Amino acid sequence: MFRKLGRQMRAIPHKGKEPYLSFYKILGFYPDRIDLYNEAVTHRSSPLRTSNGKWVNNERLEFLGDAILDAIVADILYKEFRNKKEGFLTSMRSRIVQRDTLNKLAVELGLDKLIVSSTRNLAHNTNIYGDALEAIIGAIYLDQGYRVAKKFVFETLIKQHLSIEEVMKSEVDFKSRLIEWGQKNKIDVNFNVIESSYDEQNNPVFVSRVSVGDMEIGTGVGYSKKESHQMAAKQAIQRIREDKALQQTILGNTKKAADEKPSEPGETNFDELNEEFLSEP
Repeated sequence: MFRKLGRQMRAIPHKGKEPYLSFYKILGFYPDRIDLYNEAVTHRSSPLRTSNGKWVNNERLEFLGDAILDAIVADILYKEFRNKKEGFLTSMRSRIVQRDTLNKLAVELGLDKLIVSSTRNLAHNTNIYGDALEAIIGAIYLDQGYRVAKKFVFETLIKQHLSIEEVMKSEVDFKSRLIEWGQKNKIDVNFNVIESSYDEQNNPVFVSRVSVGDMEIGTGVGYSKKESHQMAAKQAIQRIREDKALQQTILGNTKKAADEKPSEPGETNFDELNEEFLSEP
């Protein structure tokens, strides 16, 4: 109680002042360590430096926030869906924390207006917004602790801006979908960055390739490794669904390997599993 009162007292002198007010509108509380939140909205392209000359950007906070967000969403789903199995929970978490969802949430919160960047055209690098949102979650965790971070994710992000029912109906992100399918069919799925460069505006560009079994069947380009993986997975899924010859090569070889070993009790029927995967739009 005294700790909470102390926080409120420290916040009073800053009330109505920038940048405290801008962050308050997004967070629902006044930060204690404003430097963390300023860092969270600073893209690596920004020329900002600390007093000792070090570059200031949100990459470390993004790394932390990514892990914290995964843990919080897993915590929420575990308690919300007490009778659901691991596969469902993993799928739901993937849909909630995927890049498209985080980018959308960041814009709805108004976080895009606070981004500090020298990148001229953010339209070609919209993952900046989702990255900043993860960094903000990392900042909340360091500034206020896990409980406040969880409250922000649940009360602000999920309850106000996400519909669990709609998330349940949505398509899981392509990379998770392909990996899950590979695991169920005992097919190796591997992603590799094969090229990296910079565009005319000095934004990093990555090219990734996905291998299914021993076949390279998808290539993707993106402004982050995650985005390039998604695009590669999307192409691979599309090829598997549309190319009958490719289906026979991949699925036939896997079914042959499965037939050569004794079936295990409760093992999922191979044909049913792939019919479900291949028939989805």
